[in-house]
Amino acid sequence: MTAEDTGNRHTKELSDLGVSIWLDDMSRERLNSGSLAKLIDSHHVVGVTTNPTIFEAAVNSGDAYEQALSQLASRGADAEQAVFEITTSDVRDACDLFAGVYSATNGVDGRVSIEVDPRLARDAEATIEEAKRLYKAVDRENVMIKIPATVEGIEAIAAVLAEGISVNVTLVFSLERYRAVINAFMLGLEKAHADGLDISKIHSVASFFVSRVDTEVDHRLELAAEEGRPSTEKLKSRAAIANARLAHQIATESFSSERWLLLAERGGQPQRLLLASTGTKDPNLSDTLYVTELAAAGVVNTMPEKTLNSLAEQGEVEGDTMTDTYVDSNRVLDGVSAAGIDYRDVVETLEREGLEKFDKSWQGLLSTIDEGLKRNS
Repeated sequence: MTAEDTGNRHTKELSDLGVSIWLDDMSRERLNSGSLAKLIDSHHVVGVTTNPTIFEAAVNSGDAYEQALSQLASRGADAEQAVFEITTSDVRDACDLFAGVYSATNGVDGRVSIEVDPRLARDAEATIEEAKRLYKAVDRENVMIKIPATVEGIEAIAAVLAEGISVNVTLVFSLERYRAVINAFMLGLEKAHADGLDISKIHSVASFFVSRVDTEVDHRLELAAEEGRPSTEKLKSRAAIANARLAHQIATESFSSERWLLLAERGGQPQRLLLASTGTKDPNLSDTLYVTELAAAGVVNTMPEKTLNSLAEQGEVEGDTMTDTYVDSNRVLDGVSAAGIDYRDVVETLEREGLEKFDKSWQGLLSTIDEGLKRNS
C-alpha cells in the first residue's frame, strides 16, 4: 500500500464519519502549483480557512506575489489597498477551485474563509462594513467572512448574517461565549427571514479553538504543582478536549431546540461546530490527538498541513469520540477548577492573546507588502 493509499484510507474514514476536513492554510503558490487541488482529490479536503498569520507567511515565502506587487505598485496602490486586493484575489481563486465541492454538497462545504481586519475586532459597526466590503470584493457564494467572537463581534455576527452573508465565527474559546455565538446566529437568521431573504443560502461555522486551551491550562497546572497542589498531573492535556466536547453538547442541544426547529422549517441550515487550532503544541502528544478524539458527524475540523499529513499517514479513526462524553468532560473541567485554575481567566487570556497575535501578523503583512511595493515601484 502506498503512502497516498494510506492517506486516502484514513482521511476517507474521517470523512465517511461525517467530519468535514478543511485545510488551515492557503497561499498563491499553493493555488498555482496545484497542491491544494491535489489535497482535495487525495485527502478529502472540502474547504479552506485563512487568517492574517497565514497570509503573512504566504507573502513572506517565495516570489508568488511579485507580479501582483509590480502591478499594484504601477497603479500607485498603498499597502492597505494592496493587502485587500491580494487577499481577496487569493480567496476568490480558492472559491473557484472549490466550486465543484460547493455544488456537490449543496453549499455545506466547498467554503473558503477570509477574516476581517483584526484591528476592527472591538468595533461592531466597522466590522459589519468591512465584512460587506470583503463579501462584495470576493464575489463568490462560497466565501465565508470570519468575524472574531469578541463581545462587540457578537453584534456584528448577527448583523452580517442578517444581510445574507455566510459567516465563520472565529476565536471562540469559552462555552459561555459559544452560547452567545449560537444566539447571534439564530438572531441573524430570524432577521434575514423577516426581511424576506432565503435563509437556506446562509451558512455559518463557529471556530472553537482547541490546542491553545491545553497550552494555557497545562502551564497553569505546572505552576499549581510547583505550589504543591494535589491531583494536577492527571488533568494534563485533557482540558482542551473536554472543553470542545462540551461545546459539541451545546451545539447538539441548541440545534434541537424549538427555536431552531422553527428556523429549520423555514430552510435554515444549522451552524456547524468547527474545531480550530487542532495542531498539537506539545511534542509529547499525538499529532492527531485533536482530530481523532474530537470526531463526530456534522463537525468541521480545520487542520494545518502537518496535522492533515499525520492523519493521512497514521491517524486511526475509531468512530464518534464526542457524543456521550459530556459527563466525563464536565469532571475534567471541574478538576481543573478544583486545582485552582480560573476557567474564565484562561479563556479571556486566550482571546486577548489571539487578537494580539492576529494584529501583529496583520501589521507584519502590511509591512511586507509595503516593502514589496517599494521594491517594484
